[in-house]
Amino acid sequence: MVSVGLSRSARGAAQPIGKRSKALGVAMRIRPGALWLVFRQTFGHGVRVAWYRDVVRPRILSTEPIVGTTDKRCEIHVLTSKKDWLNLIWTLKSFYIASGRRYALCIHEDGSLETAELATLQEHFPDARIVSRVDADAKMTMVLRDFPRCLAFRNTNLLAPKLFDFAAFLASDRMALFDSDLLFFAEPTAYLRRLEDDSYKLNTFNADCSYAYTVDVDLFRKRTGSEVLGFVNTGLGLVHRDSLKWHWIEEFLGFPGILDGHFWRIEQTLYALCSSRYGAELLPEDYSVSLEPGLGTRCFRHYVGAIRHLMYGEGLAQLVRQGFLKKQVSW
Repeated sequence: MVSVGLSRSARGAAQPIGKRSKALGVAMRIRPGALWLVFRQTFGHGVRVAWYRDVVRPRILSTEPIVGTTDKRCEIHVLTSKKDWLNLIWTLKSFYIASGRRYALCIHEDGSLETAELATLQEHFPDARIVSRVDADAKMTMVLRDFPRCLAFRNTNLLAPKLFDFAAFLASDRMALFDSDLLFFAEPTAYLRRLEDDSYKLNTFNADCSYAYTVDVDLFRKRTGSEVLGFVNTGLGLVHRDSLKWHWIEEFLGFPGILDGHFWRIEQTLYALCSSRYGAELLPEDYSVSLEPGLGTRCFRHYVGAIRHLMYGEGLAQLVRQGFLKKQVSW
């Protein structure tokens, strides 16, 4: 039995609300305009969201670590940053607790995390591999040296490590693809079934709410003879190692217009193209991205940027109601 409660010595860890309090104090000493800006940034989505984001969210640091993440039937890979690493702890702990699984874990940081933040992640996931941006850069320069388009894209796009680094550091034949803004409220049965079925040979993803690609799908079909699976979202997925081939990605990066548009859509497009050529399908509808409030009977939700405030006022609130911060968990 492992207790996930409020007894942890991490009570003294730095709290994000402290930074907001300092900013508020500075603004009060400067000018009304600056004070109004800080007020809007803090309470723009209401007091409830601010409470769960700034007061409740840091309480995850007082919970027990998730140990024994050594199951290599698949390996979770996630890219995180200075603004998202605290959300990531909620993401991972909600998954491990809801699923009862202990899949291996590899956390990639984008170069923005400080030593103390990396140490906190390691403390909460002691069996995880944490890959620093510096170490990843050194390795990927060699891995991609014969693929100039891939290397150039990887070095200029903030989300490209989700594609290249995840594959290069993968220590399993199957990868559980995670973002730092997921929450799990119950066992994600359909997802786990696909992860653990040895006969399941497709990639699978949660569905996006729009067709968020940067390539002309008709051109892709004409050049490759393959159809493109629509609405792939790379927040949650199962990706087989053999589906990510450097020469495929080098080819796709040569398609006209693929590097145009929002930077976050390019990595997602490349996952969709590789997976379409390999074989892929979407997860059931209740895993899909939605921009509307309300959980209904969802076991999981991906709180994309447009609804990040709901991660706090809706998602964390739901987990707290479920007793997440106090729950006795048996693995």
